[in-house]
This record gives sequence, C-alpha cells and structure tokens, in this order.
Amino acid sequence: MKIFKYMIVFVVIIAFGVSAWIYYPQYQINKMKKQADSVNTYASKVSYINYFRNSKEPQIYHLGLGDSVIRGVGARQNEDLVFQFSNKLEIKIHKKVVFQNEGINGITSSELKSLVQQGRFDEEIKKADIVTINVGGNDILRVAKGWNFHNVFQTFDQLQSTFSNNLKVISARINDLNPKATIVFLALYNPLSPSNQMYSLSNKLLPNWNLKIYEVANHSPSSIVVETTSVINGDNPQNLSSDGVHPNSAGYSAISEQMIYQFKHQNRKTSI
Repeated sequence: MKIFKYMIVFVVIIAFGVSAWIYYPQYQINKMKKQADSVNTYASKVSYINYFRNSKEPQIYHLGLGDSVIRGVGARQNEDLVFQFSNKLEIKIHKKVVFQNEGINGITSSELKSLVQQGRFDEEIKKADIVTINVGGNDILRVAKGWNFHNVFQTFDQLQSTFSNNLKVISARINDLNPKATIVFLALYNPLSPSNQMYSLSNKLLPNWNLKIYEVANHSPSSIVVETTSVINGDNPQNLSSDGVHPNSAGYSAISEQMIYQFKHQNRKTSI
C-alpha cells in the first residue's frame, strides 16, 4: 500500500513538473507584456511611432537581418515584410523610410551570430534606426528530422539554450555598434494546422522558445518583440504561402500591421 502511495506521489510530482515546464513560459511572457508601458499609462513616455515621427533625423533607416522570413520567401515582388513595414511606417511618421533587406534563406542563429561577429553588417547596423530580426526557425528545422516524443524535450532544451546565447551575442553587438538603434525581434510562430498530429506539441514548445526572445529583448536598451503568432497560426491559413511554412504577401502584410500596432501602443524604453 505504501509503495502504491509513493507511486501516486511520484506521478503527481512528474505531472506538476511537466505542467510547469509547459505553462510557466507563457506565464512569464504574459508578465513581460504587462510590464511594457502602454501609451496611455504614462504621459511622459513616448511610443515608438511618436519617437520616430519626432526624431530630428530627416529619414529613418530600417535594416532587416535574419532568415527567409526577412528575405520574403512566399511573397510577391515588393511585398516582403521589410518592404511592407517600411512603407507603412513611412506613412505613419510622415518621413522617408529607407530600408535594406539582408535576409538569407536557410540561415540559423549560429550562422547569423558568426556573420554579425565578423562585421558583415557593421556599416548597415551603424546607420540603422530600426533593426528587425527573425531567426531561429532553421535551428529547429535542421534537427527536426528524427525527432520523436521520447527525445524532443531533451533536444529542444539544448537547441533553445544555443539559440538564446546566439541572440544575446547578436543583440549585444548591435547595441555596441549603435546604442540608439531599436531592435525589433519577431516571435517564432507555429504554421501547422490544428489537424496536424504535431500541432499540439508545437504549441506547447513555442512559448518556451519565445520566452528566450522576450528575455533577450528585456535586457536590450530599446527593443520590442512582435507578436507574430497573433497573425500567423493554424487558424489563419490564408496568411500562409503554398509551402505551408512561410507567410504569403497577405501574411507579411498582417505581420507588418502587427508591428505598426505595437509601435503605436508600446512606449520606447529610452527617451529621445
């Protein structure tokens, strides 16, 4: 009877641990979101939109770094994310937004970190007012083959740790080169359909991954995490391209609208 009781306690402890691993990251993300100042809360604060609108610079320079989502795979010509967001921001702030798209198809966070450390983008970073980064999806895709339910958690933890460290290095390098730059991180999204057998597991892992992005952003002088998952998900298949992974033109438009929304409703961490 005692053995049976111990077994029940053991199972409860394991279940609690797994639940905490799954749900705690989302709790932390929500907590960080609430800590972000809203425009209406502090009159002395300035939103990202107003910051760039009131900037003394005659034009704003927008740099895109990262993978195929930055590059614009899945979109028609001149309908990628960097292009669409730059144009929409230009309308909102009433000044020219010049942009440079340095997205590289298939690049991982480790590879992007190496390029940043080597100085590949130094000149662009130094003159950038906004640096938009999307990276990490290929970290997962490259090791996804062979994953199963028995080793996914162990593999994911190591992958996540490496990604987090890479993003910290990238962010720190940008801040060193250009302390005034606003870094825009795109959260990883789950493009799988709810009918896919991996959908549930992917949704459980996603907050753990995105929490690392929020943690890095939280320690950057001026940064924002775009809630990409709000518009690119299994419930909005119209925003995905035919490959089922990348956004299409409508999807990139939706992400750019989300970026503008957050630029309007979140305050910049530092003053002009």
